[in-house]
Amino acid sequence: MSALGVTVALLVWVAILLLVSIWRQVHNSWNLPPDPFPLPIIGNLFQLELKNIPKSFTRVREIVFLVEIRVGISEQFQIIKSLALDTLIPNVFILPGGSRIIFNNGPTWKDIRRFSLTTLRNYGMGKQGYESRIQREAHFLLEALRKTQGQPFDPTFLIGCAPCNVIADILFRKHFDYNGEKFLRLLYLFNENLNLLSTPWLQLYNNFPSLLHYLPGSHIKFIKNVAEIKEYVSERVKEHLQSLDPNCPRDLTDCLLVEMEKEKHRAERLYTMDGITVTVADLFFAGTETTSTTLRYGLLILMKYPEIEEKLHEEIDRVIGPSRIPAIKDRQEMPYMDAVVHEIQRFITLVPSNLPHEATRDTIFRGYIIPKGTVIVPTLDSVLYDNQEFPDPEKFKPEHFLDENGKFKYSDYFKPFSAGKRVCVGEGLARMELFLLLSAILQHFNLKPLVDPKDIDISPVNIGFGCIPPRFKLCCEDVALIPPISNKFSNGLRSAFLKPIPFFAYEYLKINIFPEYK
Repeated sequence: MSALGVTVALLVWVAILLLVSIWRQVHNSWNLPPDPFPLPIIGNLFQLELKNIPKSFTRVREIVFLVEIRVGISEQFQIIKSLALDTLIPNVFILPGGSRIIFNNGPTWKDIRRFSLTTLRNYGMGKQGYESRIQREAHFLLEALRKTQGQPFDPTFLIGCAPCNVIADILFRKHFDYNGEKFLRLLYLFNENLNLLSTPWLQLYNNFPSLLHYLPGSHIKFIKNVAEIKEYVSERVKEHLQSLDPNCPRDLTDCLLVEMEKEKHRAERLYTMDGITVTVADLFFAGTETTSTTLRYGLLILMKYPEIEEKLHEEIDRVIGPSRIPAIKDRQEMPYMDAVVHEIQRFITLVPSNLPHEATRDTIFRGYIIPKGTVIVPTLDSVLYDNQEFPDPEKFKPEHFLDENGKFKYSDYFKPFSAGKRVCVGEGLARMELFLLLSAILQHFNLKPLVDPKDIDISPVNIGFGCIPPRFKLCCEDVALIPPISNKFSNGLRSAFLKPIPFFAYEYLKINIFPEYK
């Protein structure tokens, strides 16, 4: 065949391919929700804003790139609530071999999730049992902050120590030393993986794992980190198995192992060593990094708005005073702190696109067909930034959660932990940690930025799976070192009386652990 004949054949083949692609788009989209019309073959790929993929999801319904993936967009609270309840299963972070990071799916996932949630509740989820754990850990966190002696430090890992120890106690009955190399290494891996998950490459890899797995990219580092985390958790699970007393489980890991022992004579097992390891690793990562990142972002926001921090100091001084540790019962008397904690979560929208879900069957929703296999992305930021429920949603305003009398006002649109069957199993624990730890920090310290508050940038550096705050340093000035102030003076004057403090650096970053942070 001549060169001209080959060229003509290729052009005809391409033309046929384009026509078939266009016909499929029109035929398959006749009763789908309206959206920007996708291009043949590549769909809406070029309409994605890779630096802010969740923002793209609010205007793109379908991505087709060699393999067809439909992304249905749920932009209103009622849609998210309806779709999340009955027809969806999770479908996230696919790794080689079918493993998944953070969550699994199907009957096995449902049973393990149900058991884990029940066990967590039995251990005191949101009640006094967990409150005492958090209060105990608050003492360690405050001591670590005092060791900074008012000098600048990066809070990335120091702040993360507290929530990590709380969840480690629940999972393993383990308490880490804040300077322990293994502890800091785990915190580094958690933090790095959350950052990697929020990069454009990992977002694309999650959609096309079979195509991109063998290419170089940050997914290789991500998978390597996951393996290291899983190896550590596997060692803890094996240790627990060796010392297991079925009649006296010590923690969540023991409870899972007891269930595994009950099934050891069954042909089909729900609980296996590998499955328990993955479940515990998921909870370890999620229970550490979500609360840690939210707390860290909250400190940055409060330095941006010192007038809000000052109101919090006044409320803490009035309700708690200087001598006792904050308690959950104080929340009823501290509406402003409660509102600030909720507004931090609303404003940062830590997981803006929630977790992708997949329709388990063909579904008719508001007259439109949602085909089986459609990946649904409930965009939580569209709910948390609803301008009818939260006027001026782009602004940080605790008043979003306060009524005209200054009392706390809950909103049904407050869904930072997702909704329906996929709601975070640790929601109660996370809320308790945020309130108690932030209250304890502000009870004992003034937050001091290294720059003028108006120059602080609180914009996230990455928006993908999560909204990642910028790296920053701050000074924690110990309130106990401030001389007494007459009642006629405002509490806002107390920072003016601070004395110079000799430098003593809190060395919690070791070069041999994280060479990236030299």
